[in-house]
Amino acid sequence: MFSKLNLQEIPPLVYQLLVFSSKGNRKKALEGIITFFNELDKQHNEEQSGDELLGLVTTVPAGELRHVEGTVILHIVFAIKLDCELGRELLKHFKTGQQGDFSNNTCPFSIALLLSITRIQRFEEQVFDLLKTSIVKSFKDLQLLQGSKFLQNLVPHRSCVSTLILEVVKNSVHSWDHVTQGLVELGFILMDSYGPKKILDGKAIETSSCLSKKPTQHACKLGADILLETFKIHEMIRQEILEQVFNRVVTRASSPISHFLDLLSNIIMYAPLVLQSCSAKVTETFDYLSFLPLQTVQGLLKAVQPLLKVSMSVRDSLILVLRKAMFASQLDARKAAVAGFLLLLKNFKVLGSLSSSQCSQSIGASQVHVDVHSRYNSVANETFCLEIMDSLRRCLGQQADVRLILYEGFYDVLRRNSQLANSIMQTLLSQLKQYYEPKPDVLPPLKLEACILTQGDRICLQEPLDYLLCCVQHCLAWCKSKVMPQQQEKEEEEEEGVYQDLEDLLESITSRMIKSELEDFELDKSADFSQSSCVGIKNNICASLVMGVCEVLIEYNFSISNFSKNKLEEVLSLFMCYKKLSDILNEKAAKGKTKVANKTNDSFLSMKFVSDLLTALFRDSAQSHEESLSVLRSNNEFMRYAVSVALQKVQQLKETGHVSGPDGQNPEKIFQNLCDITRVLIWRYTSIPTSVEDSGKKEKGKSISLLCLEGLQKIFSAVQQFFQPKIQHFLRALDATGEEGEEVEGSVTHRAAFQIRQFQRSLLNLLSSQEEDFNGKEALLLVTVLSNLSKLLEPSSPQFVQMLSWTSKICKENSQEDASFCKGLMNLLFSLHVLYKSPVILLRDLSQDIHGHLGDIDEDVEMEKTNHFAMVNLRTAAPTVCLLVLSQAEKVLEEVDWLITKLKGQVSQEMLSEEASSQATLPNHPIEKAIIMQLGTLLTFFHELVQTALPSGSCVDILLKDLCKMYTILTALVRYYLQVCQSSRGIPKNMEKLVKLSGSHLTPLCYSFISYIQNKRSQSLKYTGEKKKGKTAAVATAMARVLRETKPIPNLIFAIEQYEKFLIHLSKKSKVNLMQHMKLSTSRDFKIKGNILDMVLREGEEEEEDDDDDEGTASEHEGQDKEPAKKRRKK
Repeated sequence: MFSKLNLQEIPPLVYQLLVFSSKGNRKKALEGIITFFNELDKQHNEEQSGDELLGLVTTVPAGELRHVEGTVILHIVFAIKLDCELGRELLKHFKTGQQGDFSNNTCPFSIALLLSITRIQRFEEQVFDLLKTSIVKSFKDLQLLQGSKFLQNLVPHRSCVSTLILEVVKNSVHSWDHVTQGLVELGFILMDSYGPKKILDGKAIETSSCLSKKPTQHACKLGADILLETFKIHEMIRQEILEQVFNRVVTRASSPISHFLDLLSNIIMYAPLVLQSCSAKVTETFDYLSFLPLQTVQGLLKAVQPLLKVSMSVRDSLILVLRKAMFASQLDARKAAVAGFLLLLKNFKVLGSLSSSQCSQSIGASQVHVDVHSRYNSVANETFCLEIMDSLRRCLGQQADVRLILYEGFYDVLRRNSQLANSIMQTLLSQLKQYYEPKPDVLPPLKLEACILTQGDRICLQEPLDYLLCCVQHCLAWCKSKVMPQQQEKEEEEEEGVYQDLEDLLESITSRMIKSELEDFELDKSADFSQSSCVGIKNNICASLVMGVCEVLIEYNFSISNFSKNKLEEVLSLFMCYKKLSDILNEKAAKGKTKVANKTNDSFLSMKFVSDLLTALFRDSAQSHEESLSVLRSNNEFMRYAVSVALQKVQQLKETGHVSGPDGQNPEKIFQNLCDITRVLIWRYTSIPTSVEDSGKKEKGKSISLLCLEGLQKIFSAVQQFFQPKIQHFLRALDATGEEGEEVEGSVTHRAAFQIRQFQRSLLNLLSSQEEDFNGKEALLLVTVLSNLSKLLEPSSPQFVQMLSWTSKICKENSQEDASFCKGLMNLLFSLHVLYKSPVILLRDLSQDIHGHLGDIDEDVEMEKTNHFAMVNLRTAAPTVCLLVLSQAEKVLEEVDWLITKLKGQVSQEMLSEEASSQATLPNHPIEKAIIMQLGTLLTFFHELVQTALPSGSCVDILLKDLCKMYTILTALVRYYLQVCQSSRGIPKNMEKLVKLSGSHLTPLCYSFISYIQNKRSQSLKYTGEKKKGKTAAVATAMARVLRETKPIPNLIFAIEQYEKFLIHLSKKSKVNLMQHMKLSTSRDFKIKGNILDMVLREGEEEEEDDDDDEGTASEHEGQDKEPAKKRRKK
């Protein structure tokens, strides 16, 4: 009837219908209204997408349709307020839909309706819980679908829940004010519930890769998107969103709030001027800065930075807060003040500073947006910046942590604000001179004693001299390349004098550091490095300073060397000093069994320098450089050190999302350096294999080729984690041979396949080598690299199929006893196989191999060894391969369980709607058939494993749990057919076969397997039990272990019995005797074991003989005990 009416006539009709429905049939009325608007929305969207192409006008204007929907929603909400039963029916309708596919059973109209109901207090919590669980379930379903080709073939791709909810936000512009409040609350609920969780070691890292995100991360991202889009559309609600974000930033200081800071940054970037109206809230937030963690302060100031350029009052209040914090008693407050001032210096440019393109620093879009609105001219900025510089100079007398932040920040300030170069360089020079020995013949050249502060028994670092020198070196290099050319044009000699002084100083420190022996620093082998004594702590601090200084000087001298032989010899001498000290520390640490913080974990070499150094060492073929570079190339230790620092940098990137040193926070630069380093490492590994390198002189530690391979493995993983959108660019950069013109062609799959072939060759060479030459570590690394690269292949491409068949062939033809290599290779095989087709056949073959190698639980049975996969052998069959196949079987069971739940949801919906017919259930046939096929093959897989003599421990435990899950899912399938039987359809023949198979091939064997486990465990207890003297701790622990290991057995028996119980129900309902192949289960409540009974009876007889004398007294006691009881009863 609705379809025949004009749009404007529908709301009054709906109102009357709802009034009428209060007499009964509420459900039918609601379902009809929702279905009608769902169809209308679909029709409208189809018309719009079609008309955009054809340029036609749609039949129903979008605005009119949304207004009508808004009015209808208001009518429904009003009706629910008057009649609560209607609200309950609505929630029941959505909960039923949730069992099936949420995004399929939901439309923007129904989500808007649910959000409107949240204004009714009685339903608020229920609706938000329903939406929250539905959203996460939808994302989990999506993840499950993306990871399984088997499910993709059966279930058509549905629209994502994010799209539906963001469409509601878009539609709410048409006066849906009753929806906006619900949207804002939903956004915050999602961000609060699914934001990053606190981790003990460091912060939670958000990855940019869409596929690698967890469903909870997607839900949190959706929450942020809802809030941002709502903020853009609805002006009225902006103030509330901002207030709630600021409140969370301040009150949740202890938990990670990066997601709220990102949202705040996006909001301010979108509309910095809007925030002027909220400036009071911003300044109020600034008052809490000194109490917030440093990371939060940096994120908050970075987010509100565009606002500082358009609001003088906000900027002034921030400066006041930072000045106070500079002299606060808490260390964190002072660190926050320094970080805040550095951020201000970076973002307020002084007249004449280099443009952002010249300084090649990537600035966020926020700065670019806001520079247009800037009220301040550059002259005012100069006064402001010099004032801040004065404040920062005072920090140089504070703790090492505060100075450290300053030294790490100066370089970025200099590049963003080049006019401050003179002020910064003067500050650094005067600071360095305090710790520099001016007399040219005094060794060592640095006053290390002055860097250490002694307060009674407490010794701590006062001046991080290594960081100071590192800052000087980077700032000087940048000024020489960017600022000095400009100054030479202006002929400013005063500033050049500062640079010259710093160069002379660094030159002097270099030459004297080379001449200095470790004894000059009092750090030779005889020195005390223990962490328990004051001298040991002091020596450790000094050693780390000297090693840091050596690294800084290595970078400085190599950078200015221009490949001069003398300079490179100096570099090597500095490295030898570093190496000696490093060796002493490692030796002392090994002796003392204490972990000494080795400074190489946080190397002072910048990532750009590491990239240049590796390129020079491995790829520089210029004749003029050959002689000087041979100085470094001839030293294997230095070459290994260069590669290991690259590894540390990549590891740091993986753990924290950035690297230390200049440009460490700049993703563009990091990515560029990663490309250069990867290119060099691939060339080094493929041109000089490990086998060739190892055949020479044997040295301690890993070979350079192995380090290169380890580096490549970490890089491929890091690039996929942080630079997913740039994968194509990354692979193109590796293919150095390609010309510019050719580079445009070639998809990610083609380029990845080319790299895969290189590593496949390396693995084949390794596997074809002699058994004693096989390097398990290298093989495992190669497999990990291949796993990372295979993720870049398109599953439908021939390259992917080629990779799968190659991996399968390797597993079938190579027998290696290295368990970790076998595990890596098998994992690779499964990860590829699930994206091609279901791995059940693979599981069945592997289970036959495991059974063949480990033997049968019945020792009399002679096993025929199958040899599908040579990789399965006596050493790897259990636990390695066995645990792997069980975990894969568990995943297949999860998929089947998901499909059954989906079918149940569809059936219950069809049964609820009266239009259910036999035709409606027909589309389920292929899914039902696939479920039965999967379970049938898994049944044969378990049939093999329950006959296998598995070793006690994890294999048996997990097998029992998986069998329990298998029976639970068989029960779920039987219950599904109990539902279906109510319609005209019977049970398919293949279901009958599955039941028959389970009765003949699995259940009896499960009971035999349980008996086998119990016999095995009683034997292991026998020896412990016989020793009566040791019948204390040993027996107790053995008993505890047996109890723990036998825990899954009752669960399995219960699952089998539940399965049989529902089979009896299904037999009655379907008139098919499904129990004919089932043997009745053994009652396992008790079991009389004859031999144990005899033993106990004998012991009892012996005890009776001993206790004859005591019998009379015992009976007397009994009489005395019973008598009062009789008396009590008489009362």
